[in-house]
Amino acid sequence: MSRTSKKSAATARKARIEEMRRTEKARERRNRILTISVSTAIVVGLVGFGAYYVDRANDKDEQQQAAAKKPVKGEKSWNAKKLTQNHVSKPVSYPMNPPVGGDHNQAWMTCDGSVYTKAIPNENAVHSLEHGAVWITYNDKAADADVKTLADKVGKTPYTLMSPVEDQAGALMLSAWGKQLTVEKASDPRVQQFLTKYVQGPQTPEPGAACTNGIDAA
Repeated sequence: MSRTSKKSAATARKARIEEMRRTEKARERRNRILTISVSTAIVVGLVGFGAYYVDRANDKDEQQQAAAKKPVKGEKSWNAKKLTQNHVSKPVSYPMNPPVGGDHNQAWMTCDGSVYTKAIPNENAVHSLEHGAVWITYNDKAADADVKTLADKVGKTPYTLMSPVEDQAGALMLSAWGKQLTVEKASDPRVQQFLTKYVQGPQTPEPGAACTNGIDAA
């Protein structure tokens, strides 16, 4: 091969190498751009996703606060100042059933999401109401499915308790200190409204008092 031919071949080889390098650099540049774009999209998506759930949580809090401010339709109220808070050791004759306040036993029923399948003493339950608990009661008019639904709800809600009261007027009743609501179904939206408003609510005579380490039914 002549010197001229060798020089031409070397020049062509060098040109091919340079072209390959340019192609490789262009591919690396595209890959970097693609990686950055995908990463940016993921970050933006995660930020948007997080913001969405923060907004949802804030909306839920606002809805619960709004529900707590509204009166619960159909609830009965008693003057809290007339509901005495003396500790007594004898049975108490209450003017309402279930009772929503008044003199009571010095021991409270454990009300940390407590579900009792047998009747409990009124005097101990009233002490739980004094501590800010909501007491859900039912009789044999209540559907089994509704009782189970409410039991599940109580089990997940501190400062609540549940038990049967066979001689109460309504199928399902919710009681707080000085407040009471009767419903026919567990799906009634007023159930959650009542819980939101009165679990450790403004009606509580002794807010923050314990609902644990009380009396547990056998």
